Amino acid sequence: MKCCYYEQKKCLSCRWIERSYPSQLQEKQQYMINQLSQFSPKQIFQPIASKESRFRNKAKMAVLGTVEKPILGILNNNQPIDLCDCPLYSEAMKIVLHKIKIFIKKLQLVPYNITKKKGELKFIIISEAENQFMLRFVLRSNKYQLKIANAVDELKATITGLAVITVNIQPQHAAILEGKDEVILTQQKYLPAKLNHIPLFLLKGSFFQTNTSVAAQLYATARNWLTNLPIHSVWDLFCGVGGFGLHCVTPERKLIGIEINHEAIECAKLSANLLGYSQLHFQSLDASQFALSQKSHIPDIILVNPPRRGIGNVLIDYLQTVSPNYILYSSCNLSSLVADLKALANYQIHCAQLFDMFPHSEHMEVLVLLNKNNKEN
Repeated sequence: MKCCYYEQKKCLSCRWIERSYPSQLQEKQQYMINQLSQFSPKQIFQPIASKESRFRNKAKMAVLGTVEKPILGILNNNQPIDLCDCPLYSEAMKIVLHKIKIFIKKLQLVPYNITKKKGELKFIIISEAENQFMLRFVLRSNKYQLKIANAVDELKATITGLAVITVNIQPQHAAILEGKDEVILTQQKYLPAKLNHIPLFLLKGSFFQTNTSVAAQLYATARNWLTNLPIHSVWDLFCGVGGFGLHCVTPERKLIGIEINHEAIECAKLSANLLGYSQLHFQSLDASQFALSQKSHIPDIILVNPPRRGIGNVLIDYLQTVSPNYILYSSCNLSSLVADLKALANYQIHCAQLFDMFPHSEHMEVLVLLNKNNKEN
């Protein structure tokens, strides 16, 4: 992939971009194999590749420059770099970004100046799914909230597919992307995203994989690995909007999804209602606290998709103690996955696969299916 930003040293985020994409995949695969070999996995599948460009469904842009010449992008050595034409974004996303700059100038939304600690508009966050967009304005205060609210109809008329518009308030002078307070300005709250015919929904602030195509293959693989296993009950911990659990559930299986983010759970419940299965339950709770409170029933399989730090010692100890027949672990951090696998001494790797969610970087998503050491499959 060619990128003028990288060639001109304006943005160096894609550190592996000078390597051919096949060599990137090969290096990631070999590194994963080397890291997992100590666990003697029964099978490691070939990696799932991504598109080399236009794969990213989310843009997080600092608003820089002036109100007359706004810049959406990053600061590089204190120089504002406009990234509206970044090749990671779809052509539709690029058009939206350029139109937002015009809108910022027209409404006189003053960008926040980090050095001077003046201005209001800090970030623009855009999510894309099903040819629709969610646009979130991150402001220092609510000073521009009414002005943006009054322009919602104009914004929607200008930007094709713009479905959800919000204002988020982040008052701190700190490297924090968004604040706790957010107001939805449109009648539509959710951004729909259908993966493998499973209806998923995004609400302001709820986590969703940034590579939709690879995420769809990740969820489909999880479902396929579980198809012929003797599973009647499933826990989906760190479930987010429900992607893994909703793919792995069947009319005969009972699913409990746990996620601390209540907005993600709201999305998961909406999906569950549409699917119409009678044994789907989603709750907004801490995953470890939930597990420790369940003393009478142990599911056949526990799905975990934790943050980069891993699943944590409390949950590790719990899994070792109760020993469900299977664990399906999806990780965006191979180092924390390896550390957790070392602690899960009762389990062996049945199969593993790399999903290249983040081309042109060292990052990867790894899915592993674990079964108890005394379990034959």
